[in-house]
Amino acid sequence: ESLWTSFADGRVRLRIDNSCPQTPITVHQMFKESLEKYGSLNALACKRNGKWEKITFSEYYCLSRKVAKSFLKLGLERFHSVAILGFNSPEWFISAVGAVFAGGIVTGIYATNSPEACYYMVHDSKTDIMVVENQKQLDKVMQIWDRLPHLKAVVLYKDSIAERHPNLYTMEEFLELGGDVSDSTLDDIINSQKPNQCCVLIYTSGTTGKPKGAMLSHDNITWTSAHCSRAGGMQPAEVQQESIVSYLPLSHVAAQMYDLWTGIKWGEQVYFAEPDALKGSLINTLKEVQPTSHMGVPRVWEKIMEKLQDASAQSGFMKKKMLSWAMSLSLERHLMGSNSSGLQQLWTRLADYLVLAKIRNALGLSSCQKHFCGAAPLNRETLDFFLGLNITLYEAYGMSETTGPHCLSGPCVYRQHSCGKPPPGCRVKLVDKDAEGNGEICFWGRTVFMGYLNMEDRTKETFDEEGWLHSGDLGKLDKDGFLYVTGRIKDLIITAGGENVPPIPIEDAVKKELPIVSNAMVIGDKKKFLSMFLTLKSVLDPDTSDPTDILTEQARDFCQRSGSKATRVSEIVATRDQAIYRAIQEGIDRVNSTATNRVHCIHKWIVLPRDFSIAGGELGPTMKLKRLAVLEKYRNEVDSFYKE
Repeated sequence: ESLWTSFADGRVRLRIDNSCPQTPITVHQMFKESLEKYGSLNALACKRNGKWEKITFSEYYCLSRKVAKSFLKLGLERFHSVAILGFNSPEWFISAVGAVFAGGIVTGIYATNSPEACYYMVHDSKTDIMVVENQKQLDKVMQIWDRLPHLKAVVLYKDSIAERHPNLYTMEEFLELGGDVSDSTLDDIINSQKPNQCCVLIYTSGTTGKPKGAMLSHDNITWTSAHCSRAGGMQPAEVQQESIVSYLPLSHVAAQMYDLWTGIKWGEQVYFAEPDALKGSLINTLKEVQPTSHMGVPRVWEKIMEKLQDASAQSGFMKKKMLSWAMSLSLERHLMGSNSSGLQQLWTRLADYLVLAKIRNALGLSSCQKHFCGAAPLNRETLDFFLGLNITLYEAYGMSETTGPHCLSGPCVYRQHSCGKPPPGCRVKLVDKDAEGNGEICFWGRTVFMGYLNMEDRTKETFDEEGWLHSGDLGKLDKDGFLYVTGRIKDLIITAGGENVPPIPIEDAVKKELPIVSNAMVIGDKKKFLSMFLTLKSVLDPDTSDPTDILTEQARDFCQRSGSKATRVSEIVATRDQAIYRAIQEGIDRVNSTATNRVHCIHKWIVLPRDFSIAGGELGPTMKLKRLAVLEKYRNEVDSFYKE
């Protein structure tokens, strides 16, 4: 068997060696082991009519088997997919586990996807059955169903069916379908599964070209759930039952691993947030649940930071002073580590008791022992802000192709601005290093995926002859093996003069200098000099989460300090507000004065009329900047920078 395959029914050679000799197991074996230990503990909690409804691990397992039987009854074929389209819920989890039990492959689809994007994934993965949340998602399926020869049935799990259609079922109807499928039929299928076969498909967001279906094996899921989560300090329920809130898209590898599979492995209690979590209701759920561990992508932590900064800007003089005093003490203690004096530590504890603990409580994080961040690099300002609240953000790093985390930080493995180390059994190496020690990050271990579905050439490109997975990311390692991600090879700007410029450090520096700036993006590939797009911090529409024209409190604060009365983005852009444009130029001059050389200086910049968003097409589903999409959308503005 090869180390990779591009076929759904393929098998791969597992990367088992002395550093990770654990016996490979299937998802069903992992669930059975947990069932024996945690059967009576609560597993999933969902709020219905204002009340938390909970099911135990025993009930979760029985429901998953019931779902598996109904999938078989509807004709789910071996290594064909069940595609799930909707917000996180018990039905999402049970459908996913049931699909795997029934010998299928679970494929999560982003709820924000267009009908055409859904069509591509459903067609590519040979989806036999779709499980959709509501009428809005069902409408998408109805537009594409007649072009999907494999699609046999659709199950609706939230709304009632407005208009009947053949092979369309409510969740209640669906659960009754498999009544005559025997236990032994299902058990035969379960027992025929092998750890080196595919059970999960994660579609990478496809910022360039078509999305790629990353195939994950049973061993990828079960090994990573066990060993990477422990490296991050997650506890088995016999030590402490972890409570977590599930709210990030489960079609993304980070959330699926953290919420679903690790939850089964260690007996965690998973609470489901409301679908409008990222529009503001998440904090209410956190306050009710008081999770012991919480994960966010950088944009989630940034939004919390911006909300607190806004609240602080509106508070009275004394409150502002107290907060700034407490946060500077906490940040200093974290930066100094064990070098701080006894008196400093006493003052910090007092500040924490009087001020910071109250803020953590207001965020719903007062019981939280571990705060994780992954999916994109976190900037220094956000890290330092949370250290000021006595919250250490543990960064993890990996990709869909490494089953999520391949390097992790945690209570026992932490170094500032690093994304930690690979856990035992995972390896990292850097290739093509430059003079400063930056090289392409390559991965080896049992987290490494099977290959891209139906894409043999793309699969071959991503592995070298020895079977190391090439990430396309740049990083450096320190003497103790901590990894620092410094950029993406394809984001690297190569100027007309052949100079390599990593854009992220420049963008972070500009955002730090100019608190009015929400997004900064460096331009300059194949150009004579660097220029920059800037967007301003604006209030988000509570219903759509799209940026409005109204400046945030923090941005208005910046305007006042700069001598401007502006309260809207359009006022600043339309009149090229003199005071603001001068303040921005001064900030960019300060960043330029610290540049490594002249090539790294920003020569021209423009303020765009609207902040970046998912709906606007500039950000991906996990809030990653889609640089090519921005360049395409604002092509005229780019051209204006470089007109002779």
